[in-house]
Amino acid sequence: MTPRRIVVTGGPGSGKTSLIEALAAAGHATSPEAGRAVIRRQQAIDGQALPWRDRALFAELMLDRELEAHARAENATGPVFFDRGVPDVVGYLALCGLPVPPHVERAARDVRYDRRVFIAPVWPEIFAQDAERRQDLDEAQRTFDAMAAAYPRFGYEVVELPRVPVAERLAFVLSRLA
Repeated sequence: MTPRRIVVTGGPGSGKTSLIEALAAAGHATSPEAGRAVIRRQQAIDGQALPWRDRALFAELMLDRELEAHARAENATGPVFFDRGVPDVVGYLALCGLPVPPHVERAARDVRYDRRVFIAPVWPEIFAQDAERRQDLDEAQRTFDAMAAAYPRFGYEVVELPRVPVAERLAFVLSRLA
């Protein structure tokens, strides 16, 4: 049986990571966001693969981490919840106005997740910037729009998460998977 790989995507500061953390606390396997991990590592070494330095290189490192995370889930006994997925890289490149290289397109087409993807809408009341999240609300909305376009392009059904407390979002997701 193929393990379930469920993606939670959307714009920055929309509560995705809080939902992933709640899923982990409830005993579900999770995979953290690749972009934040890349940013942390690149900042630690003053690297170039940062969204404010080299967006294409940043996208390549995110893709690599997403592919690793997907492969790690191969032997999972239950569902694995991902904070973003491979099609997010396509959405990110589109957001930046950069071309999508053929290998990225192929990865988004061939590396599959559950058909139903959850997307967190922009939520101004909880949005906050930090050392890794430098985007403003306008860019958060454009990111949401890019992800909302990227996933259906690869055959996914996008389900918008309600703007409700984390526990209610958790219940919403789990009820849609039952």
